[in-house]
Amino acid sequence: MATGKFITFEGPEGGGKSTHIQKLAIFLGSQGIDVITTREPGGTALGEKIRALIQHSAEGTAPVDRAELLLFLASRAQHVQELIQPMLRAGRWVLCDRFCDSTLAYQGFGRGFDIQQLQLLNDFAANHLVPDLTLLLDISPATSRQRLARRHREGVSAPDRIEAESHDFHVRLRNGFLTLAQQEKARFQVVNAEREQSLVEREICEIIKQRFFSLSSSPTPNPQPLQLPNPYAN
Repeated sequence: MATGKFITFEGPEGGGKSTHIQKLAIFLGSQGIDVITTREPGGTALGEKIRALIQHSAEGTAPVDRAELLLFLASRAQHVQELIQPMLRAGRWVLCDRFCDSTLAYQGFGRGFDIQQLQLLNDFAANHLVPDLTLLLDISPATSRQRLARRHREGVSAPDRIEAESHDFHVRLRNGFLTLAQQEKARFQVVNAEREQSLVEREICEIIKQRFFSLSSSPTPNPQPLQLPNPYAN
């Protein structure tokens, strides 16, 4: 049996990762592909308990930065060994809401930990697993803040500890994701997630077709490209 494909969704808070993972799962199912969706931190019983500790500590005590990092890595190690790799070996496609790149962006660019050390830790926790494709749903910090505020007003989700970080943190985070995408152009596809949901969904499907189905369709043009800051400028 052929090995399945591993596709990760990354990006700032409020970019629509959960929504577009579900939409892509529906599209892949319509193509006869056996697909599962999962998330980090989480994805397993142990991982979901770790997620609760990281996001909403019932004891009211936030983990320090190093503890936070190690909790993310512990969740990932369990996730990869218990769920992701067995599913891939069984020929199923796995769509994951965040993976190793989030550790580099949040704990590296955001918290200031050494990127090379984080890469080594990621490699260990993920058992050398690298996504076949990473879709970076990019939005500005301002848009992220607006979308999160709307979700909280509507009761869709409650504010978590990481969402409440400073504006500067979220700027570093976004630029970190863009830097990672620039460094690994073959794996990353940056998608402007500030557009209407239907346009984002269509572009993601076109990316998948071109990457995995060898179809001749061209990506949906972006009529209003997102103006990104240059994180590489001096």
